[in-house]
Amino acid sequence: MFTAADVIGAHSKVKSGADFPKYIQEIKALGVKNYEVFVADGKSIYYGDSGHKAEVAPKYAAQQIASQVDKTTFTEQLKAHQQGKTDYLTFIKMCAETGIEKWEIVMDAMTCTYFDQHGNQILTENIPQ
Repeated sequence: MFTAADVIGAHSKVKSGADFPKYIQEIKALGVKNYEVFVADGKSIYYGDSGHKAEVAPKYAAQQIASQVDKTTFTEQLKAHQQGKTDYLTFIKMCAETGIEKWEIVMDAMTCTYFDQHGNQILTENIPQ
């Protein structure tokens, strides 16, 4: 089974959103079935088979999540990040400023869903393979 160190090692190769599909393939090969990333502090929880999970501790100073979602700005900035125009911390700050609390990746469906603080789905995207 995968460990937090395995996931951290895979994530260390991600320099921009353009690297994300390779990262997903690598952690999927480790046995990750789905995971959640919390924008407020970067804590991540990775889930595998038979209830296995690995938690990655917070990565950065706490971010204040905006109470109102700005989906238009979020979508525009997400596209820029996916094209490699921003780094991870810039992306995190943008998520917080536009009201995104977390995202969840589901490996079998190859989707990434972004949520607000109330658990509402803001956007679901297919992950390129």
